[in-house]
Amino acid sequence: MALALADYEAAARRHLPRPVFGYIAGAAETNAARDDNWRALREYGFVPRVLVGVGARTTAATLFDRDYAAPFGIAPMGLSALAAYRGDIVLAAAARAARVPMIMSGSSLIRMEDVIPHNPDAWFQAYLPGEPDRIVALIDRIAAAGFGTLVVTVDTVISGNRENITRTGFSTPLRPSLRLALDGLLSPRWTAGTFLRTLARHGMPHFENSYAARGAPILSASVLRDFGNRDYLCWDHLRLVRDRWRGRLVVKGIMAAADAVAARDLGADGVILSNHGGRQLDGTVSPLRTLPATVAALGGTIPVMIDSGFRRGTDVLKALALGAAFVFVGRPFLYAASLGGQAEVERAVAILKDEVRRNMGLLGVNTLSELKPDRLQRLAAAQNT
Repeated sequence: MALALADYEAAARRHLPRPVFGYIAGAAETNAARDDNWRALREYGFVPRVLVGVGARTTAATLFDRDYAAPFGIAPMGLSALAAYRGDIVLAAAARAARVPMIMSGSSLIRMEDVIPHNPDAWFQAYLPGEPDRIVALIDRIAAAGFGTLVVTVDTVISGNRENITRTGFSTPLRPSLRLALDGLLSPRWTAGTFLRTLARHGMPHFENSYAARGAPILSASVLRDFGNRDYLCWDHLRLVRDRWRGRLVVKGIMAAADAVAARDLGADGVILSNHGGRQLDGTVSPLRTLPATVAALGGTIPVMIDSGFRRGTDVLKALALGAAFVFVGRPFLYAASLGGQAEVERAVAILKDEVRRNMGLLGVNTLSELKPDRLQRLAAAQNT
């Protein structure tokens, strides 16, 4: 039984085939960016206040004029339906039941139109194509599907060097091989309960939401996945998105305060600071390190959200104290989905929510608005990962 989010990773390592687990857990090159996400969190300690009466504490949070049960949500994760049966639907339904936000990934294997009925308030995260006509077509499809919030990820104009993932035998699409077959045989519960069950009921999964049209299958000996001309993307493309999209616009993958200001000035309603969980440019600092400067630069004009490396309630509280409006958590919730479907994701959300509430009491606060930088003390830089 999981007692903390970290327990799901250990269990998922045993449950999932090596390539699938490697894809979820992996980061770029030396893992320096991923490791700094954890290190940065450990460089802050708490300064609790006592005898203030914390019996009325609540984890309730408001974002974009909507009330949530906790100050965190489910980050977008590609290929969720490869790790968990109907993974995107599972995550969306669990988020709705737990009253936290959920962002559906553009690198998903279930049509967006089939996911949103399970959570009409879900957000959609898009990787923009490099061609304006394809951008417009994708945006129009997202709007027609009924999503109200579009999250544009801007840190993937070039794919990161995820050599660690490649070493596990993972590729997109997956290439049939004896090794891949053996990995499946060594994970019989996943093979029967996720992969073969999906094939029997829904056919071969494809990348369904990268563009307006269907993309490549997840398993193919010859088909190549189309990434488009993303290396030509620039601020003009974001301006095109803002002009076309009538809903709420969030820009994800921001690291520099100046870029957050530029996104706001182009009409973004919010930003998510993120180094993509350490999966893009290795050596990128944790977004926690640039959070205070970004909050100061924006001056409260739009919400500053954050993801990458958050695992405990104490992690969430540290980000909120430094000015984050919300925290998004990814990998642990997908591990939970792979192990026990919607019920286990709801349990994982409850674990993190309980940690937040417990630690609010220990810190001496009743509401999240009481969290300020003075509740933290900067420690010496952590030396170990």
